[in-house]
Amino acid sequence: MDRPGLQRVLDMVERGHVSHVLVWRLDRLSRNLGDLQTLATGFLDRGVQLHSVTENLVLSSATGRMFYNILGSFAQFYREQLSENVRMGMGQAVREGRWINRPKTGYDLRDDGVLIANDDAPRVRAIFRLRAEGLSYRDIEQRTGTNYGTVMAILKSRIYLGEVLLCGDWFPGLHEPLVSLEEFASAHKAHTPGVRRRSRQVMAGRVRCGLCGRVAAVEYTQAGLPTFRCRHRGQGCTMPRRAATGLEKAALLGLTLLGRDESLRTAIRRQLAEARVPLAQRSRRLDRSDAGSVSGVERRRRKLLDLYYSDRIDPDQFAQEDRRLRAELELLAVEAAQFEADERRMDDVAKRFEDVAAVLAQMDVNRLWEAATAAERRVLVEEMLN
Repeated sequence: MDRPGLQRVLDMVERGHVSHVLVWRLDRLSRNLGDLQTLATGFLDRGVQLHSVTENLVLSSATGRMFYNILGSFAQFYREQLSENVRMGMGQAVREGRWINRPKTGYDLRDDGVLIANDDAPRVRAIFRLRAEGLSYRDIEQRTGTNYGTVMAILKSRIYLGEVLLCGDWFPGLHEPLVSLEEFASAHKAHTPGVRRRSRQVMAGRVRCGLCGRVAAVEYTQAGLPTFRCRHRGQGCTMPRRAATGLEKAALLGLTLLGRDESLRTAIRRQLAEARVPLAQRSRRLDRSDAGSVSGVERRRRKLLDLYYSDRIDPDQFAQEDRRLRAELELLAVEAAQFEADERRMDDVAKRFEDVAAVLAQMDVNRLWEAATAAERRVLVEEMLN
């Protein structure tokens, strides 16, 4: 009833400018029986005759009105049946693990309804990682170049766990998850009562639990003293809370030792080198020449073309297999891009460590800390501890 065209007609009828209303078929006027009855009553009250090109409508007799109502019932039945069929089709597709909406950031949608990771996938993973590290949406926006609202939408969506959505419910999907359940949970740490989100503590967001690795939250004792408490305390983690002042002293001691103790720096360099071992293994896997590598998939595509050109497979089989091989190539390209990003990140970490160690070797950390304002201490924490 809210369609602009129908409202214009009703306005013309109301003003007495219409004596006949002509429709191609009754269901073009409406597919709701109640609306059709309201329209018929309104037309009769104003002396307007309703005509259908394909149907014989006579509203002036009881038989004609009965036929009118029968046609209206069929129109409503068709609309409701069509709606049911669409819902059933969507439900079946979702239960099969297919995505029925527009693809989210980090995915492209194939013709068969299966999502595949695209070039934005590494950025999505970075958003979850940064959120798990305690960064705000605004900080993540600045670091990744992703719009604030998009960051929020990405972090809230379970599509990145490999699930698909229908009517507010999530079901297992056919696509590759971009984050693990643990990474998703880490990015959704609940707000703990008594925890101040914007703490005055300069080390807030930088302290991690030594047992479970979660970012520790700032809490205040009854006496008003700041402490750091593991967010998982009492839920599987037994790490007791630690005084903020004690942790500040420990951090300053660590910075001092990093500037003076060559054996400590050597141990850190060794650990950074060990962290690169999985990257080297991934590099060898990407460069291999077996069927699962890029060159292997390209060989399989060439063989597929040979089979197709020699009429040994039909076009449908060719199209299906070609789509699958192209999807493999796209996933390998995403993996290669992620590998390059991880390698650049490791190079950056190693370089930043050397830069910080060189600065700390020339710096009296304790003296600077005592002389610094709260804002300057935050700078020291951001530039050195981070």
